[in-house]
Amino acid sequence: MVFRLADLDGQLTGVRLWQQLGLPGGTPDFTRVDGGWELRLARPSAHRMEYLFALRDTDGHERTVVDPTNPVRVTGAFGDHSVLELPGYTAPRWLQVPPVPSTCSPLPVIGTAVGDVDVTVWAPADAEPAETLPLLVAHDGPELSSYAALDRFVGAGIATGELPRMRLALLAPGERDAWYSANADYARALSDQVLPAVRAAHPATAGVVGLGASLGGLALLHAEWSHPGTFAALCCQSGSFFTAETDPQERDFSGFGPVSGFVGRVLAAESAPTSVAVALTCGSAEENVHNNRVLAAKLSTLGLAVSYAESPDVHNYTGWRDVLDPHLAALLQRVWR
Repeated sequence: MVFRLADLDGQLTGVRLWQQLGLPGGTPDFTRVDGGWELRLARPSAHRMEYLFALRDTDGHERTVVDPTNPVRVTGAFGDHSVLELPGYTAPRWLQVPPVPSTCSPLPVIGTAVGDVDVTVWAPADAEPAETLPLLVAHDGPELSSYAALDRFVGAGIATGELPRMRLALLAPGERDAWYSANADYARALSDQVLPAVRAAHPATAGVVGLGASLGGLALLHAEWSHPGTFAALCCQSGSFFTAETDPQERDFSGFGPVSGFVGRVLAAESAPTSVAVALTCGSAEENVHNNRVLAAKLSTLGLAVSYAESPDVHNYTGWRDVLDPHLAALLQRVWR
C-alpha cells in the first residue's frame, strides 16, 4: 500500500498514518519525497482500512485530516475517516435491497434507576401499534442505525422474507461509559423498566433479542447475567470483555474495575444463571479479539449455545454492519423460528 500527500510549499514537518489495525509502530511516519510525503506498507490482514493523516506543522502543532486524494469515506461517532477497500472486500448484498417502508416513534422511559432512557421504536409502516411482533433491542441504537445501517438491514431482511416482521427498539446510550460498564442500576433499569415499557406500548412475542457493540455488548451480557430471562438471545459485537490479563491497556478507562470484575466472575463461574443463546463477533485485528475468544470458550463450557466468528476488520461501525448477515440474521432466525 502506498500513501502520498502533497506538500509543495514545505508547510509540514511530519506526517503520520492514524489507523487501528495494529500496524508496527502504531502510527507509521511518512518519508519526505519530492513534492510531499510518502508511506509504503505491506498489505495488512484486514480487508478494509479506515485511516486519517496526522499532520505536524512548522510550529509543532498536530492535526488530523482525511486523505484529500481519496473520495471514499465513512462517517462515525468520531467524525469522517478515509477508507481503503482492499481487493477481496465486498459490501453486504442487502445494502442493494430496498427496505420495507417504516415508521419511528419516540418512547422515552422516564425516571429509571439511572435517569431517563430515550428509546425510539422502529416498525414496518403497516404494523398496528397493538400488533404482537418479535422485538430486537439495540444498545447504541441510534448510532447503529446511523453508522451501521441497522434499521436498513432489518427493513431489507423483512422485504426479502429472510427476517420476520419485527420491531426494533433503539436505545440511546445516555451516560454511556457509566451505564454500560457492568452497572447494576442500569441492568435493573433495562430489565425492570425499559423493556416492560416498550412491551406495554407495543406487544412483543416471547424471546426478546438484544444487540450491542463494544461496551453495549458487555452491558447486555451483564444485564442478562444479573436478571436471567430478560433476553432469549444476545448478539454481542466486539464486546468489551476486559480482564487484567488480556487488556492491561484499558486500565485507565473509568469503567475498567466494574467491567473486569464482572468478566472475572463469569470466567470463574461453575454454572450459568441463564440459558440465553449468544452470538459473538469480533474483528480479527482488534485488541478485543483475545478477550472475546476467552469469553466465547467459557460460555460454551457453561453449556450456553454460543456461536463465535471473526471478520477481517477492526473496532468500527462498518465492520459491525458487515457481519449482521449472516451472524445476527442466523440468531434471529433460530430464536424466532
